[in-house]
Amino acid sequence: MAIDPYIGLAPGVAGSPESSSVSLFDRLQDLLRSLALAPPAPPPRHFFIPDEVERLYRLDGAAGIDDQTWNDLLLESYEEKLAPRASIFARQVLHRRLRAGIDDAACVAQRARLQALMDDPARLDAIDASLSTLRHADAEVAGLLFQDTAPTIPWWPRWLWLLPLALLLSLAALATLPLGWMLTLAALAPLMALQMRLHRPLEKWAATIRALHALLRATSLLGGQGGQLLEPFVAARPRAERLHLRLARSLSLRMIPGAIQYADWFAAANVVYHFKTLRIVHTECALLRECYLACANLEADVVLVRHLASIGRWCWAERGDARTLVLEGGIHPLMERPVALSVALEGKGAFVSGQNASGKSTFLRMVGLNAIAARAFGFCYATRACLPAVPVRASMQNEDSLLGGESLYMAELRRAKELLDAAGQPAGICLIDEVFRGTNHLESVSAACAVLEQLAGRDLVLVSSHNLVLAPLLREPLAPFFIDTASGQPVLAPGVLRNPNGIALLASQGFGAEIENRAAEVAGWLSSHLVEPAPPQSSSFKALATSSQATAL
Repeated sequence: MAIDPYIGLAPGVAGSPESSSVSLFDRLQDLLRSLALAPPAPPPRHFFIPDEVERLYRLDGAAGIDDQTWNDLLLESYEEKLAPRASIFARQVLHRRLRAGIDDAACVAQRARLQALMDDPARLDAIDASLSTLRHADAEVAGLLFQDTAPTIPWWPRWLWLLPLALLLSLAALATLPLGWMLTLAALAPLMALQMRLHRPLEKWAATIRALHALLRATSLLGGQGGQLLEPFVAARPRAERLHLRLARSLSLRMIPGAIQYADWFAAANVVYHFKTLRIVHTECALLRECYLACANLEADVVLVRHLASIGRWCWAERGDARTLVLEGGIHPLMERPVALSVALEGKGAFVSGQNASGKSTFLRMVGLNAIAARAFGFCYATRACLPAVPVRASMQNEDSLLGGESLYMAELRRAKELLDAAGQPAGICLIDEVFRGTNHLESVSAACAVLEQLAGRDLVLVSSHNLVLAPLLREPLAPFFIDTASGQPVLAPGVLRNPNGIALLASQGFGAEIENRAAEVAGWLSSHLVEPAPPQSSSFKALATSSQATAL
């Protein structure tokens, strides 16, 4: 059966698979619908600021990924890669899923929808073609539809009919009175002033109406296709088409070239239309929300299916408990030539060390992004994954602020306090890169040890650091790993880095033998004094001391 992406079933099918002939009325109805609803092509690429993309998520008020984690894990760039051609509607829904995640039942239902679309490419193409009308919308409407506040309509629009009447009377006076032109100017003045005063609000509302028409048009087109996946559209189709016509400008004005412009300037028709449609939108807000959610969620599913078809490595993610994390062959989708790494954690977090530029920060971002994708979409970028559906919190790009008067260490302390306050509420995954760089080595290790111990008691913590002395101090809550690059292919291996390359890089960057030898001399002296410091008297450090003594014996 042929599918017309703009009408639904092909002309001559009459809306049901079993029909072999249709009445003249049905054919005429399909023709009128195609003329009224078919969008122009191709869809333009509109620019939307982050605040507009986030509007639906912010209006929900749901707890989700905080702003620093969003920035630290480069999720805005990931969002762009995920949905490069999506409409503002789908982008808002995808953003909400990424920030807030979805529960187990919603994840199962989403996986079933995605799999159904993957299994039927022809159906996917037809749905995508019908959804393309959404990409013509150049305004976001979530703020209008989900704030649920009554519009403020002033008293004076009901008297606007007096202005064109006064203009007509002044034109009659112009033909009979010597100074009739003064009356015409007096009648034109309020009409011109009205257009200049309301130009921006009217322009903004026109964009909103275009976006609402796109929603109603897509609902009608999808409702014409039928099928279990599109049942909500079938039910909403008649109401959406009636509302589409109610929100349109007068048919008589649209049929006469230039009539709309003349009516706007000399009869304030656009002002009357503005307040009329404002009332209609508020009255029909429930239907418009229904159309918004149905279209936006369906397009988001289509976007995800297209995305998965474009990448080489992904899998459906299992959902484990809050302290179990398994990633086999995990990659970061933003990298052009990603390196696959595997990690398995059960109960304990991870302390990750590695040489400079070995990929520690990228590894943490890879784990964080995969955990977020699994929680939001049910899949991740790996060959196998079992990830907890918990919040992800990160501290990776702290920096000093000249304008804010905040040093690097103060920024790190502020973020550490935020992580401690959020830890366990609910339990989550905590990713920390180069903890407490902004103070001296001794205090950095001391503060990091105390903070990470407490964090690891409530969250699953993964931390990377060049301070290798932290590894034995934190061996109880955090299992030690290092990124081994000896074979040329990075591998996450158990243990602590034994061959740091910070001093060796001095020579490769042309600092000279004198500086390199002096740095090696100082490093040797420091190592001899800091290898086995006397541990503080706490239970964890007593255990560490006992373990060290037993090893020495």
